[in-house]
Amino acid sequence: MSSKKVVTAAVLAAVLTWSTIMIVLGHATAAAVLLPSLGLLVQQIVQALTAPDGPSRSADAGPGSTDGREGTR
Repeated sequence: MSSKKVVTAAVLAAVLTWSTIMIVLGHATAAAVLLPSLGLLVQQIVQALTAPDGPSRSADAGPGSTDGREGTR
């Protein structure tokens, strides 16, 4: 093998190695950024599935709807 081919192969190997390292680090960084939101999603799903009486209805009631009639002021 000529020295030019050896240098070319070495440069190609270095570039591929560096690219692989950057891809792995990029995925690790992306996963580290997404883990808190994924953890919150899993927690909310578990709470929704294990709630004894289903979702809370307090969010449906507006400030003036205590007696069930609307627009009677």
